[in-house]
Amino acid sequence: MIGSQDILIALALGMILFGAKKLPELARGLGESLKEFKKATTQPGEPSAASAQPPTLSTSAGPVRGCASCQTVLHADWAHCPKCGAAAPVA
Repeated sequence: MIGSQDILIALALGMILFGAKKLPELARGLGESLKEFKKATTQPGEPSAASAQPPTLSTSAGPVRGCASCQTVLHADWAHCPKCGAAAPVA
C-alpha cells in the first residue's frame, strides 16, 4: 500500500527531474488525456455492457429452454446458444 512517505518521495523526485514550472503542465496534460479516454470509452448513444439486458421471452412461446453449457435462456426458434455457440437442446 502506498503511504504518505512514498508520495513525498515521488513528489521530490518529480520536482528534481522535471522542475517546478513543468509539473503543472504535465498534470494538466495527464488530466486532459484521462478525460479524453473516459469520453471515448463511454460514448453517448452507444449502449454499455452494463445496461444490456438479456432478451425477454413471452410465456406463451412454450416451454423455456436453456443452454446445457452456460444456462442461457434460449428462444424456441434458436438452434444454437448465442453466448457459447453450443447446439440448443431439442424440446
